[in-house]
Amino acid sequence: MNDNKKVIPIFFAVDDYYIPFLAVGLQSLVEHSCEEYEYLIKILNTNISEKSKKKIKKYERENINIEFVDLNYYIEKVKDKLYTRDYYTKTTYFRLFLPELYPQYDKVLYLDSDIIILEDIANLYNIDIGNNLVGAIPDDIIQNGKELQEYAEKVVGVSTYKKYFNAGILLMNLDELRKFNFQEKFLYLLGTTKFSVAQDQDYLNRICKGRVKYIDNAWDVMPAPGRNKKDEELKLLHFNLTYKPWRRDDVPYKEFFWEYAKKTEFSNEIQKIKENYTDEERFLDMETERNLISLAAKEAECVGDDRPEKKAEIRESNIQKSKERLEILEKIKKLELEGKFDVDAEDDPPTITLTPDKVDYLKEKTTSKVKAKVANAVAQNFANELLKKNKLIIKEVRGIENLEGVKNGGIITCNHFNPLDSFTVEMIFKRTEIGKQKKLYKIIREGNYTNFPGFYGFLFRNCYTLPLSSNTKTMQNLLKAIKKILENKDFILIYPEQSMWWNYKKPKPLKDGAFKFAVKNDVPIIPIFITMEESNIIGEDGFPVMEYYVNIEKPIYKNKELTDRDNINQMRDKNFAVWKDIYEEFYETPLKYTTLVGK
Repeated sequence: MNDNKKVIPIFFAVDDYYIPFLAVGLQSLVEHSCEEYEYLIKILNTNISEKSKKKIKKYERENINIEFVDLNYYIEKVKDKLYTRDYYTKTTYFRLFLPELYPQYDKVLYLDSDIIILEDIANLYNIDIGNNLVGAIPDDIIQNGKELQEYAEKVVGVSTYKKYFNAGILLMNLDELRKFNFQEKFLYLLGTTKFSVAQDQDYLNRICKGRVKYIDNAWDVMPAPGRNKKDEELKLLHFNLTYKPWRRDDVPYKEFFWEYAKKTEFSNEIQKIKENYTDEERFLDMETERNLISLAAKEAECVGDDRPEKKAEIRESNIQKSKERLEILEKIKKLELEGKFDVDAEDDPPTITLTPDKVDYLKEKTTSKVKAKVANAVAQNFANELLKKNKLIIKEVRGIENLEGVKNGGIITCNHFNPLDSFTVEMIFKRTEIGKQKKLYKIIREGNYTNFPGFYGFLFRNCYTLPLSSNTKTMQNLLKAIKKILENKDFILIYPEQSMWWNYKKPKPLKDGAFKFAVKNDVPIIPIFITMEESNIIGEDGFPVMEYYVNIEKPIYKNKELTDRDNINQMRDKNFAVWKDIYEEFYETPLKYTTLVGK
């Protein structure tokens, strides 16, 4: 083993029956491995024959080490508590003991053996999951059945079935799991609560909820109905439950399994397993699936229902929603219908023309510097208070590396749906290494700078803002300031939709301004799109406070071979396409507007 290479610890848990299918998974892992990593594979087991071990050890390479770990001694301590059903064995629980078994590791990958890996597994391991207990993928099977969804929410207790994750592909933060006393809590829960449907997976979801980093579902694609992806989008296939290519012919993606199976010495054995699998056994598989759903439904019927959406029915009748907010929502509907996407739904203060003597864009004057320092400190404290009081909830930040990777300044674009979204972007920016060194300026409206009252007016005028102006000379100064800011490798936040629609989830058509600045100053666009879900917390306006999921996408650079005009068009269209993709994936619905104009 090469000590200079980064080690990727990977754990499997199998019995002797599953050795052929483990071999297929290892074949795909080896083919997509990279020489810059050391893959340390540990196979947890209690009853694997020496013959099987020798066959699996053949997958070792110079940078791939395989070790068999006998857990008989360990399982003996708790075997009476480990409940199993159907085709499950007690090996399914092995992953739950990894934090204490391997104190030398801070992070490991756990993988089921019924998988095909289609990309370097190191790319999954390298995902930053922060201080979350696990990185995981929502379970495709749960997403497709009402009974299982009810079970996940009512019995297991996850906030929404969309967050119930599959435990067959896990990025485990062993360091945080140890600090959390995970094993002690798991063993306690084993003695007090019995989960019959998905067993160890249910325990994991129950214990880890609220501390899960949700990973792109391309890393755990199951051949479940309605979940088909394009081949180029696949990273890891997981033949979960009864969806096994060696049992059935009607399994999506089976061609990938057989492609790798044929390369193993188990090819004939697996083929015989399929040929000898009887219709009666397939029927029993289907019965197992139906029984699982029935069991989930029965258990869900035996508990009360305090889910947020049920509470919402009561909330609707008991909480008076803000009349002003309701009117704004109606105005947004009307504006969308009319195709007036660049018109604000809320009335801005009257615009007072901003003259050159009234603005110090680069904070070059001593008084401007002092005010900026004070204003930014006040804004930071204000934002922290919003977070503490759950008036602003940043649930997850995805793609922070895309911002970290831009070292020479750029234009950040973001959708605009709430006055607090600028605080959100600012806080995330300051958490990055680049944000600790560079400033983030914000393009704002003229009236917000010249005529916005009170506390927010103070922030608008002093927190590194760049107000637009109807005065030609002032605008010339703004363009010069933008040039200097970007030459200094700082960043500028621009809302290219040119309007704010409160809690509006869709991306709106984009204006050219941000992209003109990027092209003229030869800097990239860093697209940010914030998606949201309702929390259980009701704001002062009678509406639920939204939980923000901040999606930072890859920078968009100009093409040196295109004209400025073509570059503006191309960068704008790419930005919108990225936003559209995020919207459709998160909300699981096509982007459609109600606009009648032009129809």
